[in-house]
Amino acid sequence: MHPSIHAQSTPDKPAWRMAGSGQTVSYRQLDEASNRLAHYFRSVGVGIGDRIALMLENHPRYFEICWAAQRAGIVYTAISSRLTAGEAAYIVNDCGAKVFISSMALAGQAAELLGQTPRVQTRLMLDGTIDGYQAYEAAVAGFPTERIADESAGGDMLYSSGTTGRPKGVFVPPESTDIAYVNSLLKVCIGPWQMGPETLYLSPGPLYHAAPLRFAMAVMRLGGTVVVMEHFDAAEFLALVEKHRITHTQVVPTMFVRMLKLPEAQRRAHDLSSLRIAIHAAAPCPVPVKEQMIAWWGPIIWEYYAGTEGMGMTLVNSADWLTHKGTVGRAVVGVLHICDDDGNELPPGQNGGVYFSDGKAFEYHNDPEKTAAARNARGWTTLGDIGTMDAEGYLYLTDRKAHMIISGGVNIYPQEAENLLVTHPKVLDVAVFGVPNEEFGEEVKAVVQPRDMAHAGKALEQELIAFCREHLSAIKCPRSIDFEAELPRHPTGKLYKRLLRDRYWKGHASKIV
Repeated sequence: MHPSIHAQSTPDKPAWRMAGSGQTVSYRQLDEASNRLAHYFRSVGVGIGDRIALMLENHPRYFEICWAAQRAGIVYTAISSRLTAGEAAYIVNDCGAKVFISSMALAGQAAELLGQTPRVQTRLMLDGTIDGYQAYEAAVAGFPTERIADESAGGDMLYSSGTTGRPKGVFVPPESTDIAYVNSLLKVCIGPWQMGPETLYLSPGPLYHAAPLRFAMAVMRLGGTVVVMEHFDAAEFLALVEKHRITHTQVVPTMFVRMLKLPEAQRRAHDLSSLRIAIHAAAPCPVPVKEQMIAWWGPIIWEYYAGTEGMGMTLVNSADWLTHKGTVGRAVVGVLHICDDDGNELPPGQNGGVYFSDGKAFEYHNDPEKTAAARNARGWTTLGDIGTMDAEGYLYLTDRKAHMIISGGVNIYPQEAENLLVTHPKVLDVAVFGVPNEEFGEEVKAVVQPRDMAHAGKALEQELIAFCREHLSAIKCPRSIDFEAELPRHPTGKLYKRLLRDRYWKGHASKIV
């Protein structure tokens, strides 16, 4: 189960197709291109266990880079194209990338990175070049299309926002050195989701996110075809399902909301009968939204709960969800446990920390403290969520320990914005957290204690938001700011953020939506 196998059996079959441009890459072309790049990596001294980083839009050559690294034993880090140069530089430096690959579309950020990433040895750019970068196409063109002699399985190390203010790389060691090894995600794709060579998979999300990248690559392992949307658009999504006779897709709840808000005539205009499985995750889905989607698309919708860490996974189909509304499913990878703050396992119906045992090993790169904090005394691991489990083993999430915000399916930890805003000369104290948003699930809110309450108001709010956006990607910045004369802190300095946050969640049965 690997693209190199399908390159022999179905060489002309599309491995992926770009939805907008229509550009198509066959399995033969993928195999040849990834082999060339693997040879190139070896030629510039990138060996098994070394690191590379790529920062690209949803690009036609995205997957050849990832597959080249995968078959060359290289750890690859996909970086969000929405980050500022400073944010991206931290990740490039932290992951230890020897090679950095970007594109002309991101030339501005790529140029700024030159002086901020001194340990990068080789820089490549697609679709053109700027000073300091080599043309990707020319660099790899002369290398052989045959396999490298020392093939070994590599994998991704993707970064999630860090509770201490900096993102952390999540490294899950490959389960085998065999490049065609059947991992746990692939087993779920083959089993409950019935993916295989006939799968036509629509990928509407950014490929730098874990789920879009890993699931698209899983489809290619199985010999299916991926249709990649350059950018999500609700009406275009429906048209693409009909045009390509899509059988499988994965979305985030925000996409459901946008499709439901289309005019009724537009929603009903497309033939969606080819859809067999629609998967959603990354953020909790409001019960009314999911009810409407099942009524529209039928009982084909599956939900899972998991993380980049791969420590465990729950799963639920439409039929079981309708009899257990609000659940994120039962464990299919790892064993699920609900524990109190002392690590004691709680009985069904009681609220506590969500833990998995018997899952994959992982670590947070360069952060042993965070790695240790994700484990309890029994070695069980957690993403920091709080929930309950019923007597049948169904998990219901109720809150987040780490105050993580999930907006439109993107994980945001508020510490980065807090650490920045408190440096503003007019700010004395600040708390950043998530508040309800009908479309995105949550949005980022800041509550600021100004140095002078006389300055509190719209002008200062706009000034602080602009200040934040100068230094952080827009999605991490507050969309609105309220002002308080004093924030609730314990004499020891601990901020009781929940006292602030709870005001905005009145009327909601759960602290997550």
